[in-house]
Amino acid sequence: MDETLVIEQAARAHTATDSISPLAIDTGPHALTQIYQAETNIAVWDRLLPLELTQDIEAMLKTGQSLALVQTVTPSDAAEWVRNKLSGHTCAKALGEDIALIVDMFCCLFDVGEAGLRLTTLDKPMCPKFHVDHVPCRLVTTYSGSATQWLENGSADRSKLGAGSQGMPDHLSGLYQSDSDINQLKPGNIALLKGSGWEGNESLGLIHRSPANLERQPRLLLTLDMV
Repeated sequence: MDETLVIEQAARAHTATDSISPLAIDTGPHALTQIYQAETNIAVWDRLLPLELTQDIEAMLKTGQSLALVQTVTPSDAAEWVRNKLSGHTCAKALGEDIALIVDMFCCLFDVGEAGLRLTTLDKPMCPKFHVDHVPCRLVTTYSGSATQWLENGSADRSKLGAGSQGMPDHLSGLYQSDSDINQLKPGNIALLKGSGWEGNESLGLIHRSPANLERQPRLLLTLDMV
């Protein structure tokens, strides 16, 4: 069944879901609909990228290609826009189609006509300290490189976020007690991160950060936001 149809059907039925947890994860796209559950602040489609697409993306990154692409897109124009921006790279067509699918699911799930897309290559953490996004919900997926890290609510002292850290790094501020408290997405995972802008979730936005990149390996990150 088409992934967008699965999202559409599940979104209509999300209030009937029995499973309520801060984390919702599954190997199908229906996992993303769990973001509507009041206690869920991260929903993850645990998917594997096709090997050919992964290899083509890695080949592009090895050329030193630097991307900082930002655009408001619709499900119908996302693929062509990405293809044009990545013209000359083997991954352009397949990556454009994959991103268009994700845009389609995102727009369907939140009943919006367009999304704010950002496709970026990174060789260092963009947001190295744990933080909360002040948006309703953000979609993130890492196509290559280390993926986003996050903390469960019960493992974090929110008073140590931002200025509460008193300038200390996360591992010294008391935000969390052990490295084992840190969870990490995998490349290919599609995750919805509920922020403090979600109604009723003002004090429970997902605490997350960019991963450390000690080996300076390039990372390709896609994010989507509501416009």
